[in-house]
Amino acid sequence: MSEAVPGVKLPPQLPALREVIAKYGLNASKALGQNFLFDGQLLTRIAAVPGDLRDAEVLEVGPGPGGLTRALLAAGARVTAIERDRRCIPALAELSEAYPGQLRVIEGDALAIDAPALFAGRPHIVSNLPYNVGTALLVGWLTVDWQPWWQSCTLMFQKEVADRIVASANDDAYGRLAVLSQWRSTARIAMPVHRSAFTPPPKVMSAVVHIMPGEAPEGVEVRVLERITAAAFGQRRKMLRQSLKGVPGALVALERIGVDATRRAETVSVAEFVALAREVG
Repeated sequence: MSEAVPGVKLPPQLPALREVIAKYGLNASKALGQNFLFDGQLLTRIAAVPGDLRDAEVLEVGPGPGGLTRALLAAGARVTAIERDRRCIPALAELSEAYPGQLRVIEGDALAIDAPALFAGRPHIVSNLPYNVGTALLVGWLTVDWQPWWQSCTLMFQKEVADRIVASANDDAYGRLAVLSQWRSTARIAMPVHRSAFTPPPKVMSAVVHIMPGEAPEGVEVRVLERITAAAFGQRRKMLRQSLKGVPGALVALERIGVDATRRAETVSVAEFVALAREVG
């Protein structure tokens, strides 16, 4: 057999990832938002972002042929992988045999699966997310009760989405996703990933985002914050007095917290949105 993917410690009986893809005919599916990573050193670096994963539970969404899965298993993680593409199941089964007791594969749509119910404790989420569902999955993970069911999120996104997650007020990328990601979490870009690292190369650059949960501000309901940010950024070119007039109590709350109603949403900081949501209550 050929050598394993460089940079990843693998059992000697495990074939190279490219051989697995050829064996099972796993051409990346545009419909499923798939782009495969072959760079073993890069995969190892991604698996290291959450810290020491020895004997830690990890959720991986969209493992595909198992490139990142290999790195996570080599790091000692106990991985639960949710894969929608049934073509990939046999390749993942080979990984499960190579790492007895470390890999559980669930075939299905991650948007429809009750992921928290799969774990007794709080897993790390580490995924090269399919581009077509990545944002929807993240918003779902961010809007749960706090403390969340996950310990950290290490996620690959298109760079423009990553920029939206970590943006600050007055940045061009700043919007609703930044507020939801930062009002009770810290979010940072852990590393950029060049488009040439993927097969096939996507049209855009990518980045790995690392999110750590923090303390939730007292007296703030996530559903209220969602409603306010959806209204404010849904009409982001308008002044707050226009974009928020449909949110009961919002204009009075702006005056109470000292935010000028002639400002636009992109100038309002995460802390100010939190204060507004607390007042609207």
